[in-house]
Amino acid sequence: MKPVRVITGRAVPLDRSDVDTDQIIPSDWLKRVERTGFGAGLFSEWRDGADFVLNRPEHAGATILVAGANFGTGSSREHAVWALLDYGFEAVVSPRLADIFRNNCTKQGLLPVEVDPDLGRALMDAVAADPALEITIDVDRQSIEAPAAGISGSFPLDPFTRERLLNGWDDIGLTLRHLEEISTYESRRPGWMPTLPG
Repeated sequence: MKPVRVITGRAVPLDRSDVDTDQIIPSDWLKRVERTGFGAGLFSEWRDGADFVLNRPEHAGATILVAGANFGTGSSREHAVWALLDYGFEAVVSPRLADIFRNNCTKQGLLPVEVDPDLGRALMDAVAADPALEITIDVDRQSIEAPAAGISGSFPLDPFTRERLLNGWDDIGLTLRHLEEISTYESRRPGWMPTLPG
């Protein structure tokens, strides 16, 4: 995955709480064998309604999703994160993110930003009032701000997750940090031990 350091962009205000992963990407989309193309299924049942926020032209191209509390509950499907990324979102901001969803985000490069409820409400209202409002999220400083609206705050990230995002380490990237030690081990491995072809 690519490093996630600073995200600056416009946002979509999804003023709904308790959005679960089946609402993010309905189960009929889980039959796909690729990891791409899920953006078309993002909130697909809600997108049938012309007034749904993602259907509004003023939010086209937004890269930040500002959602209500308890976002990403339900099943642990990684497809929810894939759908958000494939649609073009780089960050999800919410007063509360489901644990498994948040962990899936950090492994795929989607920035999970959990903010104080008052800050979440202020961002939601500001973006709803001005769809052109720009938000900047800084992973290193763990800060989020919308200067034109006079909004600024912080969000928590544990040191490991922060380092993982800043360096763009997915699970394979974390393993490859030890490539030299792995190669040394493999070069000394007894010949009688099983090996993989190729």
